[in-house]
Amino acid sequence: MTETVVATAFWRRLDTEGHDCCALVQCADGWRLDGRAVFLHGDLPSALAYRVHCDPRWRTRGAEIDGSVGFERLSLDIRQTGADAWTVNGTAQPQAAGCIDLDLGFTPATNLIAIRRLQPGPNADTEAVAAYYLEFSQALGRIAQTYRRTSETTLAYVAPGHEYRAELVVARSGFVRHYPGLWTGEISEI
Repeated sequence: MTETVVATAFWRRLDTEGHDCCALVQCADGWRLDGRAVFLHGDLPSALAYRVHCDPRWRTRGAEIDGSVGFERLSLDIRQTGADAWTVNGTAQPQAAGCIDLDLGFTPATNLIAIRRLQPGPNADTEAVAAYYLEFSQALGRIAQTYRRTSETTLAYVAPGHEYRAELVVARSGFVRHYPGLWTGEISEI
């Protein structure tokens, strides 16, 4: 099977200057997110390319992040090593053990992973505890999240540890179209 781009997204940040562009790619062995985020982190210009790999059932297998935050170079190889254990550049991340999904906090792209894997329904909160990339470090943490479908195009989203609650507008592909206070974007789908 050849690789096929099935959706693209272009987001604008609402909380600071910045943009993100991402493609959802169907591959022979699953799915991939290929993106680039350019934004201000504090007063530091930042540019990060990211690639996230998922199996056919939307379980995250790993990710690469490459770029810079200000003058600091950043190059990370994040791997799910089996039994839902994780490493960053070969170093074990026990605080993320047991997590299936990966959430890269600098992009809305990775919300798609839990949305596609869990397919939240309308009658109950669907929990998704994700390995969370701790902002511009060499470590992963955990983020508790819940999703509940409120209409065909909206999901109630809660991240309790981050004190964030919002109604996300979601495209058919699973990309978030509007993330109140954080992101808004245009989504193209085949």
